[in-house]
Amino acid sequence: MLDQSTICAISTPPGIGGIAVIRLSGNKAVPIAEKIFESPVSDKRLSDQRANTLHFGTIKSGDDLIDEVVVSLFKAPHSFTGEDIVEISCHGSVYIQQRILQLLISNGARIARPGEFTQRAFLNSKMDLSQAEAVADLIASGNAAAHKLAITQMRGGFSREINKLRTELLRFAALIELELDFSEEDVVFADRSSLIELSTRISNLLKKLTESFRLGNVIKNGIPVAIIGETNVGKSTLLNALLNEDKAIVSDIHGTTRDVIEDIVNIEGMLFRFSDTAGLRDTKDLIESMGIERSYNQLQKSEIVLLVTDISGPVDPILERIMKIREKIADKHLIIIANKVDIASHDAQKQLSGFPLLPHEELVFIAAKSRANLDQLIHMMKQAVDFDSIGPEEIIVSNVRHFEALTLAFNAIEKVIEGLKTGISGDFLAQDIRECLHYLGEITGEISTDEILGHIFKHFCIGK
Repeated sequence: MLDQSTICAISTPPGIGGIAVIRLSGNKAVPIAEKIFESPVSDKRLSDQRANTLHFGTIKSGDDLIDEVVVSLFKAPHSFTGEDIVEISCHGSVYIQQRILQLLISNGARIARPGEFTQRAFLNSKMDLSQAEAVADLIASGNAAAHKLAITQMRGGFSREINKLRTELLRFAALIELELDFSEEDVVFADRSSLIELSTRISNLLKKLTESFRLGNVIKNGIPVAIIGETNVGKSTLLNALLNEDKAIVSDIHGTTRDVIEDIVNIEGMLFRFSDTAGLRDTKDLIESMGIERSYNQLQKSEIVLLVTDISGPVDPILERIMKIREKIADKHLIIIANKVDIASHDAQKQLSGFPLLPHEELVFIAAKSRANLDQLIHMMKQAVDFDSIGPEEIIVSNVRHFEALTLAFNAIEKVIEGLKTGISGDFLAQDIRECLHYLGEITGEISTDEILGHIFKHFCIGK
């Protein structure tokens, strides 16, 4: 049940700033705010003011002036939470923020729990559960692609797709269960061929959505990029150039990098998670061998592999290395980086340029030390995961909870299809359909538990 208490919290980031916003929500939000707010320009109380209006005035504790503020007034049900909301914009002093918060609490409000404003919006049917989760994703979005996904989900694109599936499936579930009520008459209400067609269509869509999670997870958490190659070819120099800082130790000594060095950087609106790995070579050093083993393990976790080579030396060892890496990375996007092009011979460049590449492979000549042609490499990395090709209405799954629910729903609908083909009895068929409906309903919150809600909203910041 919805908690009827009035909640308050500072909604702006903690610390000193020009402005801070303190949010108050609940059926006593306006009366509580009235007790501490005075307007020099209006004799009306806040409760007598129109909704969606701003009011200049002061916050006082008795005769003690705390601050001059602007109060924003929103009335139920036309507010973010569906309740009365008062937002107090004050000066960003930590002292002022805390004094106002203390006054609100002393007059009947309580401190909001993490995500409680958004949770109330969900419980008051202002948004479904997937839209509520998108609010957190929007706040946390660190790049243009993640922002685009969160906006699409928050506006209900994903929810509409799920609800459409549930509505169609519910109709068939009702017809099949109606058949069970008339089992002695041996009547058929649900056309089995239509149900097979619908189930197949739902199965294909669920499969597409679950497969999109790989891209969605990359967008949300950053594109994993492994930088690999032999020792002393310039891997650490390349990482430092991409990060614009001296993150990795650069040395002429072979085997300097013995573990995976990771960092995240936003490049032109896209988040990349770089991993600089230990140099690949034969060695008897136990520690270095462990680092090389981790290098190969890192390949499996990456979407893009940057194979750094030294084009200033012989080309044949480079070609051998490419062939070995091909065996280990399967369908991952491989960018072969011919480093130290500034001191390489023309013949070496020509020989490597003539090497036949596979469809998911690219070749670029750079000089990591001087950053020459680094822009070409960045362009290739961006094109490897082309976020711009995602249409405005395309649904991409980026939430682990949604992925798990969709996977379970897919398994359930596959059992429905199998049952229809083998002529399974209606009671078992209805059970499988209900199972699919259950998991689809978990995504939007039509089927939810306190445990699920608690897990979701505890990750929100206080004040949202």
